[in-house]
Amino acid sequence: MKKIIYSSSAFVALLLVYFLFFYTKEVENDIIVKAKEGEFKVFVSSTGELQAQNSIEIKGPSRVQQMGIYEMTISKLVPEGTIVKEGDFVAELDKAVIAGKLKESLINLEKLESQYKLAKLDSSLTLSKARDNLDNLKFAMEEAQIVKEQSSYEAPSIIRKAEIDYEKSIRTYNQAVKNYKTEVEKSIANVSVTNADLQKEQSTYDKMQELVDEFTIMAPAKGMVIYAREWGGRRREVNSTIQPWDPTVATLPDLNNMESISYINEIDIQKIKKGQKVSVGLDANPDKKLNGEISRVANIGEQRGSNDSKVFEVIIKINEKDTTLRPAMTTSNKILTNYVKKAVYIPLEAIHSKEDKGVVSNFVYLKKDGNLVKQEVEVGLINEEEAIIKKGIKKDDEILLNKPTIDDELIEYIALKQSKDKKQ
Repeated sequence: MKKIIYSSSAFVALLLVYFLFFYTKEVENDIIVKAKEGEFKVFVSSTGELQAQNSIEIKGPSRVQQMGIYEMTISKLVPEGTIVKEGDFVAELDKAVIAGKLKESLINLEKLESQYKLAKLDSSLTLSKARDNLDNLKFAMEEAQIVKEQSSYEAPSIIRKAEIDYEKSIRTYNQAVKNYKTEVEKSIANVSVTNADLQKEQSTYDKMQELVDEFTIMAPAKGMVIYAREWGGRRREVNSTIQPWDPTVATLPDLNNMESISYINEIDIQKIKKGQKVSVGLDANPDKKLNGEISRVANIGEQRGSNDSKVFEVIIKINEKDTTLRPAMTTSNKILTNYVKKAVYIPLEAIHSKEDKGVVSNFVYLKKDGNLVKQEVEVGLINEEEAIIKKGIKKDDEILLNKPTIDDELIEYIALKQSKDKKQ
């Protein structure tokens, strides 16, 4: 019986020596990091695109909708980045659409001019006949009057007949006078209506001729030409279309005041606030860093591209002036969302978690006196690479970066065994 006990004890001792040997080797091979103490910053990273805070819009004609034109095509456009002076050529729109409308208006104008001339001729002829008729009726009335006067010595019946004829001639003449006045008013109205239609069409034709000139677009001021963006973000260029309600072809940006327009996902947008500091990098010059700050955060999200999740527009004001900045340059933005002046922090990879009865706890593998200890920690703020440890470790504590290959139970057994050995 004693031999069996001795044999079991020896086996356990050998097993312990075996595990301790390989345990020590594993600990030596693991990557060790030290807990750091100092400033801790939390950033939200995003990409952006430079644009001028203020710019002058170079627009095509906006009154074309009145002429029944709802879409125009850019046929010529100076290269983006061209420096122009006021009055310099910038773009030209396809004039085929306005030329067709102009031709149609000219045909209508010629037709109305003919109608106007015809109306005047008809009125002149009608009134001329009416005046001749009046003269004839007037002569007839005078003749009836003479007959009446001469019949005074005739029989009563002849006298009465002469009086009746005379009264009829008077009524006929008076009625003709009234009809003539009505005819004059009618002629004036007909000519006026035709003339109004003519003047209206003439005005339309004149406006179209003016619009033809507006299809050639000139620079309203001095500056650098930057193509305008459509609603979907695509740049306008040759063969792009513009509409009367959105006639901007290009812009002349104020390069002294720039901003970066960025889009933040709905998960991170809660961290973004107006006034936060931003480090702005230029993809075209990675060595250059500019200072900026959040100037506006959109209240409503939007979907861009094929992404189903919503993003929020964030405007970052560039606080520095730089002559190399140009609109449409891409930027890498690091938005400072939180800052702790002094804290203990470690890499995220060193933090592990476990769940027990619905409660999640965090722990690290701490190297202490040459051994590993599974140390529970309280995690604070987290950034993209590191996390603050509020409780559980202190500055310069050595921690395994990754989970060790040996089993947690063995680590706990060895730690407990060594603790008992020290007490004895």
